Amino acid sequence: MDFLETIIIAIVEGLTEFLPVSSTGHMIITQSILGVESTPFVRAFTVIIQFGAILSVVCLYWKRFFRLNRTPLPGNPSALRRFLHTYDFYWKLLVAFIPAAVFGLALGDWIDTLLENVVVVAVMLVIGGIFMLFCDRIFNKGSDQTELTEKRAFYIGLFQCIAMIPGVSRSMATIVGGMTQKLLRKAAAEFSFFLAVPTMFAAMGYKILKLFSEPEGADLIMSNMGTLLLGNVVAFVVALLAIKFFIGFVTRYGFKAFGWYRIIVGGVILVMLLMGHNLTIV
Repeated sequence: MDFLETIIIAIVEGLTEFLPVSSTGHMIITQSILGVESTPFVRAFTVIIQFGAILSVVCLYWKRFFRLNRTPLPGNPSALRRFLHTYDFYWKLLVAFIPAAVFGLALGDWIDTLLENVVVVAVMLVIGGIFMLFCDRIFNKGSDQTELTEKRAFYIGLFQCIAMIPGVSRSMATIVGGMTQKLLRKAAAEFSFFLAVPTMFAAMGYKILKLFSEPEGADLIMSNMGTLLLGNVVAFVVALLAIKFFIGFVTRYGFKAFGWYRIIVGGVILVMLLMGHNLTIV
């Protein structure tokens, strides 16, 4: 993978990771167009540069990400209740993260098998796109007074599990999950970004540990640190811009444009397959 390919793949990762358009589908097309072979390092690269995307969320929302709840509780609450109240933000992130952690560990092999099926990715892109054409009408009763409780956070976490089917999009699943819990589009999108931090970090850590357990895995990483650093920096900057754009766009216009875009991308993949292109997933 040369310098230009590194930058292009990192740009695609940063642009698509937090948008409801499936980064997997875009990686398929990008790798096919560039002619990049799916080597062990390329697969590791596409996972490790997610760290840059994760860091963009933390930096953009750092005041909310590191803020503790200092409001007093009524009565005489227990020490545990005071602790959960103080770390309310992180507690709800943990509650929302648990379903994906459980299902991810239990169904890891099945997920990897699905990930190898490009047709599944393309079909889910199209189906998800059709759904997004109408989701604004279906979930149009959000309220800025809706509190994100532990129960609502858990339901959003269950929706995130749907994204284990390649092509669904983690962002799309969690945003829709938030909207089913009466959150406004902006609030649902922002919680989706927050939830991405532990989810993506866990997935990235798991993949890296697996790579280091393989022969020459550590040498593969250490000998390509420059490429990995460049990819993370590019993914960080692009993801930062993508998040800012997405919040403003979806608050004003909704999801219909992303629905049409998903249908087009899924259609492109299906057409490429019908034309005999050998598409692989990174």
